[in-house]
Order: sequence, then structure tokens, then C-alpha cells
Amino acid sequence: MKIKFTGLALIILALSESLSGQPNPQVLTATQILDLIKKNVGCSWSDQTVDTFKSGNPDDAVTGIATCMFADMKVLKQAVAANCNLIITHEPTFYNHLDETKLLEEDPVYEAKIKFINDHKLIIFRFHDHIHRMKPDGIYAGMVVKLGWVNNRSESSYDHFAFKPEKLSAFVDRLKRIFPGSAFRVVGDPDLLVTNVALSAGAAGSTDHIRLLQDKNTQVLIAGEAPEWETYQYVYDAQLQGKSKAVIFLGHTLSEEAGMSYCAKWLAGFIPDFVLIKYFENESSYKTY
Repeated sequence: MKIKFTGLALIILALSESLSGQPNPQVLTATQILDLIKKNVGCSWSDQTVDTFKSGNPDDAVTGIATCMFADMKVLKQAVAANCNLIITHEPTFYNHLDETKLLEEDPVYEAKIKFINDHKLIIFRFHDHIHRMKPDGIYAGMVVKLGWVNNRSESSYDHFAFKPEKLSAFVDRLKRIFPGSAFRVVGDPDLLVTNVALSAGAAGSTDHIRLLQDKNTQVLIAGEAPEWETYQYVYDAQLQGKSKAVIFLGHTLSEEAGMSYCAKWLAGFIPDFVLIKYFENESSYKTY
């Protein structure tokens, strides 16, 4: 059972520590949490990485951990309500890959967001590069569970899958049941017979997409997103040439988000039980008309 400490409880614990002169075993700072992540991630930690603290004081005691795909305003408010002051997010918080904020100075959207973060003393850590370097890739591991494809992996792969033959249209219908209410972009013949599928989550790029599609056995690629002049046009030309190729774009969030649910479970395997860990699912930032 996860014990949720209130702010008052943490003050009492910290006071007890200062009086005794000994570290309190039931208080961890964000820095200590990161040390545990580095110890358990299973790969060397790179100095050149976006996986850094983006806000807050890493030496503050952690009241709880929230994992998410995006640290948007809704998730931040949910985290505060759940008494989670350490936010572990997969993607940027401040609208660009490096979370650079210089160009956002005096921007009202940024100012409102950073004020909320600072007012609630939230510590935001991005966990992008190294979760992808885990064995298996933590994002893909979570997605395979979400998709229900654990038993469809080809030779224990996390990016190639085999299925009983079915039409592309039926395969899309099954995906729609996994992600109800979502809209996909599909390039390919609806009657194409599908037996082998490749997965390329997030924004891996057309080089990765085309490499996977070049496999003669692969009919369908499940992708996150891509510019319309790249993978879209490659598969469209393949379709016009009569080749058995198709791509289903889930969108960036849907194609990776389950990995941060996996992250919460992974963290719970080595972070002490007294630290609350919760996964928060992001709603889509847009509607399809």
C-alpha cells in the first residue's frame, strides 16, 4: 500500500530528522529518486540528454510521483490534487524539445504555467532518452501491453508482430476498440490482407518508417506521426504501384503514452512503498471534425 504524506507530515518527518541528526529513511528527495532511476535503468546515463530537471528544487522531499506523457495544465492540477510534487514526463513541458524558455519570456501562456508550477513547488523531470534505451524500450514495452500484442511478437521483438490474416479495414477496427474515440490517418487499400505489422512509436522519422516497410514480409506500419511529404507519400506511391503496403498513424501521444503507464509500474519495482506513484493519462489536445 502506498502511503501518501501530507505537507504537515513531511515537515514533522524533516523536523524529526534534524533533531536526531540522522537521515529519515521515509523521506526521499527528487535527486535521490533520480539516483535510483539511474541505478535501475539498465544503460549508462548520458551527459548529453534532455533527461534533466525542468523546474523546482531537486533537493526537496518528494510527496508523490506523477508519470505522464505531457505535463500539461490538467495533469499538473491532477498531480497537485493527488499530492504528487515530482512530475516525470516523457515529452517537453515548455513547447520545444530542449525546454528552452528564453523566447517565452513575457508570454502569458508560459507565465501562467510557470507560476502554477512555482506556486505549488512542483519538480518536473523529463524522462525521454533513457526510457527508450531500456531493454526492452520502456515506451514500446508499455505499448505492446496496451495493444495486447505480447503473444504476437515476432521472435521476441518489440517492433515486429505476426497475426492471423485479416483485411486492413478489420485491423483498423480492432485498433479503434483499443483507442475508442480516436481518429487515425490510414494510407493503404482497405482490402489489403494483413499478417505482419511493424511498430514505430512517436516521431521516429521517415528513415525508420521506410526501413521497417522495406521488409518484404511487412504489410502494415503502425506509426506515431510524420510530415505528410515523407512516409505518407512513400506508402501512397507504394499503394498506387500495387504493392502490399499500408501505414496507420495513431498520433504521437497514442503511440507512446502507454509507455508512461509502464514507467509508473517500473518505478514501483524499486522505489520504496512509502512514495506514492500515480500515472496520469493525457487527454487529446485537439478534436477531429
